[in-house]
Amino acid sequence: MNQTRVVKTIDGRGLEPPEPFVLTMEALAASGPAEDVLLLLSREPYPLYQALERNGYSRRTSHASDGTVEILIWRGAR
Repeated sequence: MNQTRVVKTIDGRGLEPPEPFVLTMEALAASGPAEDVLLLLSREPYPLYQALERNGYSRRTSHASDGTVEILIWRGAR
């Protein structure tokens, strides 16, 4: 049986580093097994990608037509 996924969105486009990183890691730590985090940024967060991999998270990155980098993050593999 598939669980409905809940997505928490963090809009980090106007925030200065490391605030988007910190907010994302806090949201992930507080997330349950059926919760994902969607992070919106104006550039690729390469240090975040490394931290996600080290901590057992997976991600899918896409680029919106307005230049926004959208990173969907979840725990484990799918």
